[in-house]
Amino acid sequence: MNFQRGRGYDEPEINLIPMIDVLLVIIIFLMLTTTYAKFSGLEINLPTADATQQPEQPNEVNVAVTASGQVLVNKSPLLSADVKAISDALRRAAGDKKEPIIVISADAKTTHQSVVDIMQAAQMAGYPHISFATQAPR
Repeated sequence: MNFQRGRGYDEPEINLIPMIDVLLVIIIFLMLTTTYAKFSGLEINLPTADATQQPEQPNEVNVAVTASGQVLVNKSPLLSADVKAISDALRRAAGDKKEPIIVISADAKTTHQSVVDIMQAAQMAGYPHISFATQAPR
């Protein structure tokens, strides 16, 4: 006896509707349980005064290096360009300033060693904040 004689072969189908339903339930659950951080700003009214603002003393020590290797600390030339002399000049120029910023303005044609010597002198003097001055191309 052949019971499947009049019956054709059915292709199996993948039903995506239950999977979509599950995903929608997950999305709704995540949307409801997510907390959103609300940034609240404080409104502060600062006091006012009629006094003139005092000019701020810059906390910088400018060091310039020429193309020939001459070192100038705050526009005063040094006799010697060795690390010890530069370090002493930086300490004198900084005076009682707290953690001054050493600004190095080196000529484009100066040697790399001259700039490294200034960085080493700043480290010896105990000034870790170093910045380089540049100019925009013309």
